[in-house]
Order: sequence, then structure tokens, then C-alpha cells
Amino acid sequence: MRLRSRVVGIACTLALAMAIPLAVAPGAGAANSHADYRAVCPGSPLGTGHCHAEVVTDKQGNPQASSTPAGYGPAQFQTAYGLSSAAAAPTNQTIAIVDAYDDPTAESDLATYSSTFGLPPCTTADGCFRKVNQTGGTNYPRADRGWALEISLDVQIAHALCPNCRILLVEAKTNSFSNLLAAEDYATGHANVVSNSWGGSEFSGETSYDSHFNRPGVPITVSSGDNGYGVEYPASSRYVTAVGGTTLRLNPDNTRASESAWSGAGSGCSAYETKPSWQTDTGCGRRTVADVSADADPNTGAAVYDSYGYQGSKGWFQVGGTSLAAPLIAATYALAGNGSSTTFGSYPYSHTSSLYDVTTGNNGSCGGSYLCTARSGYDGPTGLGTPNGTGAF
Repeated sequence: MRLRSRVVGIACTLALAMAIPLAVAPGAGAANSHADYRAVCPGSPLGTGHCHAEVVTDKQGNPQASSTPAGYGPAQFQTAYGLSSAAAAPTNQTIAIVDAYDDPTAESDLATYSSTFGLPPCTTADGCFRKVNQTGGTNYPRADRGWALEISLDVQIAHALCPNCRILLVEAKTNSFSNLLAAEDYATGHANVVSNSWGGSEFSGETSYDSHFNRPGVPITVSSGDNGYGVEYPASSRYVTAVGGTTLRLNPDNTRASESAWSGAGSGCSAYETKPSWQTDTGCGRRTVADVSADADPNTGAAVYDSYGYQGSKGWFQVGGTSLAAPLIAATYALAGNGSSTTFGSYPYSHTSSLYDVTTGNNGSCGGSYLCTARSGYDGPTGLGTPNGTGAF
């Protein structure tokens, strides 16, 4: 299991110097500004996907779980990204979550999350929540504790940002691309928006899989990865919205104080995918990752409830990674309700005035170019920026 420690960067130093406290979710502890964290689903062989969740740990590398939430909750994300009014409105949107393996407690954990944060319930009984296997049946795959924590993150964050959306959880039999893409096919046929928080190394035959994401009118978000500068598939597909990651810091009233590129976010120039017509950056002749971004730093991660248990711990975890960013953007698409008229990831490129431009931070070494360094306008780690209301989606 990969263990990493992150030292707080320039943005955090400035925030501390200005005495900007981190926001606290109702009944929760503040986001951990000096967290150690580890990958929930470390590495995977070629042809398989790993989840992009990163869980906060103690100094010994053990996941920290508590009886009360720690990390950002619905109020923090809705307020920071200007989505509170949209989140309160009724909607007929369904967000599909595609992951591997089974989370046996996904629905009951969502109930705990909802009651803790005062969100409307989302259950099978009321028609809001539905869990299926990759072909739409109820013969679920075997359970996996790492992917279960990933599923808890995805489902709860989608509900946090769009409390009135329906949620369709589609569980692939394994984390092989063949099974994950079968789940993708079912999800895109039964939802308005689809969120994917997984990926793997690029490979020469990846474009043959792109047809699974070629779904005009169904926005598909994919997390860009957690290993810093470098490109993963399917974030590199020209048919998806590739979602990079930031470090999000808040004012006491939960408004956005600052945002910088998260050092773990994936980005770069695809080795195989052709450039979509709406991308006009000149430093990459092929598809550039990412398109947009949202909070991903585990230091400013989300409160997630998981009673199934991960690494011997149960309860409230603080989780980040671009696995957090992908459902945040998927839920923003759902709140906007424009999916049926969108073409893949093109919409934000013509609506940049409704995005926060992230101009500081980097995710690795690329000669100082925009492919790994945040700057004014488009850049690799944060794309065009983060949501400022629903106007860019």
C-alpha cells in the first residue's frame, strides 16, 4: 500500500499567515491541514483500473476513522462553489456512479451521511437510490473494502452537492477495463450524468475503447489520477470531461478563500488521443488533461461515512484524491441540467466566465510549462478552473 505525506504548500502558508480558519462541517472537525494519506486502491496491472481515493492516515499509516465527521461536508462544497441555490431546487436528474466490486453498506451509509448533515433521504424505497451490477441486475459482485470506501465517497459526494438528484450505483464485476466499460455502457444508458473515479496507465490500444464514452448528451466525468504529472485513461479520452484536482481553502462562512493546484492531480499530454476541436492550447498536439477541476487534496478532503470497514477501521474518514473531484463536477453538471445539449467536455470551454481560474501550484516537473503548472487561463492540473455556479456546465 502506497503511503505519502504532504507538506502544506504556499497556499496553506499564506492562509495560516492570514489566520484564515478552515471551515467546519456541522458537527464535524475541520479539514486536516497537515494530513498524511495513502492510496485506497494502489496501482493496478495494465488493462485494469484503480480507484483514485486517498484517505487520511495517522503517522503510522493507519486510516483515521472517528465517530464524528472530519473534513468538508455539503455546506462547504455547495457554498464554496456557488451552488447552494441550485442544490436546493427540485430536479429530475440521475447521476450514475461507476465503480468496481460491491459496497454492501452503500445505501445504509448514505442514510447515515444524509441524517448527519440534514440532507433529504435517498433510498431504494423512495426511488432515489438504485444499485445494480454491470448489466443492470442485482447479482452483485464480490465485496472489496478499498473500492467500498471509494463507492461511499462517490455516492455521498454526489448526494452532498445535488441532494435532490437520483443516484444509480453501477458496480462492475472486477476492476478490469472490460468489466468497468460494461458498467459504463449500462450507466450511460440509464442516467443523465455519469461519474468515474478510476483509471489506469495509457496504452496503445486505448482509442478502441473510446466508443464506450462516445455519448453526446450525457456528460461523463473522469478523475485525472493521483500520481501527479502524467496522463491516465480514460481521463485522456476526448469524449469525457477530465477532472483535475485542487487544494480548496475556505473562509469562516464557507465561501472560497483560495484554491491552488493539488500536487497529486494528474495532467499532461496524451500519447494516443487526438485533440478535440474545443481545446486550443498549443503546447500539446493531442488531447490535454484536464478540462476542469475541483477539490481533491486529502488535506482539504471530504467527510465520508463507511461502516463496511477499511483496513480494520469503520466510521467517518477524511478522503480526497481526484475521486472527490469527479463526483463534485458530475453533480454540478446535474445541477445545471444542460447535459442533453452538451457535446462531451466542450461546454466549459465556451463558458469560462462561470469558472474560478486557479493560478498557483503545480503537480510535478515539466520544465515549468502549463502542462504541470497552474497559470492564468487554461493549465493541465486544473484545466479551465473550478465551478462558480452552474453556468459552465
